[in-house]
This record gives sequence, structure tokens and C-alpha cells, in this order.
Amino acid sequence: MYKDERDLLDVLNSELAFLEKGGYGRSPREPWSQPLIFEDSPTCMNYDSKDRTEPCSACVLFQLVPPQFRGKQLPCRHISVNAEGETLNSLGRHCDQFEIEGVLGKWLRTTIAALEDARKTSRAELKTSSAPSDVGETGELTCLAF
Repeated sequence: MYKDERDLLDVLNSELAFLEKGGYGRSPREPWSQPLIFEDSPTCMNYDSKDRTEPCSACVLFQLVPPQFRGKQLPCRHISVNAEGETLNSLGRHCDQFEIEGVLGKWLRTTIAALEDARKTSRAELKTSSAPSDVGETGELTCLAF
């Protein structure tokens, strides 16, 4: 079975770029059909695949899906995209595509910033925890007297 090894931060940055470049605009091949967020973008590992052979559970976005929705046919439509807990699925019932894209863009920016902050913090903690305990204020090793 395939496992999506892409980095979540990279995928979300790519999705934001796709969104900002108008990637969800109507297709000239299918002007009657509104593209679906995530599924109709390069973010989806089954993008442009007629077979949709890979299971959603192998996707890097699957970790963002609440456990109770992981068994759904399109679990990425159940990722909470705002503080109210709305999802692409629920937004589709009362918002137009422009509004949904606005909410998605805000969620992507917020999530990307949080992931970047978490990585910076993690690196800083790793850096301080891996420093020798007998390092002086100047960063030089100090002599230990016995």
C-alpha cells in the first residue's frame, strides 16, 4: 500500500499557492462543474487519476481529519477549517465557492503559521537540550574540577 511521504507543511504551502493562483476556477473542459477543494488540486494524491486508486487514509492530510470522520468516503472534506468547527462539507451547504475559498485561505495561512512556529520551537528545544551541560556563558566548554 502507498503511504504519502510528503511533508504536511509543503503540501499546505502548495495548496495555498494553488488557491491564490485561482486553481479552483471553473474548468474550460467542464464549466458546469465546480471544482472540489482538495480533491481537484495537486494536493490530492489521486489528482487527475481516473481510477482514484490510493486510499485517502494514505494521504498526508488524513492526520488533520478528526477520528470520527476518517471512515467517510472523502475524509478531507471533514477537516475543521475555522474556529466554529466548520468543514468543507458543512460550508458547502450554506456558502458559495468564493466564501469557501476565503475560509480555506485563512485556515491555510493560520495552519501554516502554527506548523512553522511549532517547528521553530521544536528546533530550539532540540538545540538547547543537545548542548553539553558544562557549557559556560560564552558557549565554551568549562573545565570541571575534581
